[in-house]
Amino acid sequence: MRLGDLSYMNPWWEGREDYHVRRWREQKIRWWPSWLERLSLKPFSLNFVLGPRQVGKTTGIKLLIQDLLKDNPPESILYINVEVLPSHRELSDLLREFQGLKEKEGIKTGYIFLDEVTSLEGWWRGVKPLIDAGLLENDVVTVTGSSSLRVRRDIEFFPGRRGEGKTIEVMPLSFPEYVEIMGLRKPELQREKVLKLFNTYLTTGGFPASINGLPMDDLLGAYIGEFVRFGKSLEIAKETLSALIRSTPSATSFRALASMTSGYSYKVIQDYIEFFTELYILGIAYLKQGNHVLYKREKKFFFRDPLLARLFSVWSGAELREDALYEWVVQEHLYRRFGEVYYYRNSYEVDAVAGNLKVEVKAGKAHRRYPKGVRVLEKEDVPFFLLELTHGSASRF
Repeated sequence: MRLGDLSYMNPWWEGREDYHVRRWREQKIRWWPSWLERLSLKPFSLNFVLGPRQVGKTTGIKLLIQDLLKDNPPESILYINVEVLPSHRELSDLLREFQGLKEKEGIKTGYIFLDEVTSLEGWWRGVKPLIDAGLLENDVVTVTGSSSLRVRRDIEFFPGRRGEGKTIEVMPLSFPEYVEIMGLRKPELQREKVLKLFNTYLTTGGFPASINGLPMDDLLGAYIGEFVRFGKSLEIAKETLSALIRSTPSATSFRALASMTSGYSYKVIQDYIEFFTELYILGIAYLKQGNHVLYKREKKFFFRDPLLARLFSVWSGAELREDALYEWVVQEHLYRRFGEVYYYRNSYEVDAVAGNLKVEVKAGKAHRRYPKGVRVLEKEDVPFFLLELTHGSASRF
């Protein structure tokens, strides 16, 4: 494969507008992703952008390219969807050819975007030797991936070779970010509008396509494609997710979930759940008592976005409980705010513990008293707690 074969991925070389940018312009509800502001654009930088499928990583990259074209020649920007490459050797050849083009055109700084690298085993072998040889010292390289563990593992292959590069996680919009892009100013003064928006958010989640009312078959298909790509059985995936959803919102164990399947071992169920966490489908809240985290005890599993919960509930055939959905949203927002979330259980149970907060979530009215310091959220309290917890900064329109 030669560089010229990638012109369809790099339409700016021929003065054409990119497909993703055009689709973004056509959306009724659109925003400039704030995470782009955190990327390093100073040579040399090796940036990593992690996040689930369909969250807008590729569109964000294409919007950044559109911005870079204002001050840089089209030939200085290279975008490669790594999924089309058969091996790391082709990637290395393309990057070296790009260096030759830069030299020919008298271009000093290049901007290289490698999208979805987790689809190519050993992709880093096509990049690391070029960094070591100093061939990319005047460039900014940005890498994206949809599997957190695999990309984080690959990052370890670049010790001391990142330059000014950053590692950024891109997630579906939080509820405060969703409120912001919907144009609701001073939400604390507009209770009914906040409640209405929250009900919609519980349906659409924070994915750009679903917010714009597009069918979600593509999103589910993207995840199923990942299951197949990494050699996972769709039957086991369905049974694992079904068991997990049916067990919620209670804490559970891998063994207990395995007992709810048609005979898979707890090791198999554990492997699948860990895989789902890699793909940003699930998060885990471990039991914490005092300063001790009990990793081997029962765990609370939560979906990272309301839409994912709904999609996988339908796909696995398990009924989604409203009280679980509210608890998951709170756990996810606490996780984003503090970088960790736990639960507590003694003579009573607290759904979510993070930072200095202890939060119990009740879809209906709370019927018992909790110790001092435990914040009990009833259904209508949840969206205002989320707004209080995090102040969204999703966009530059």
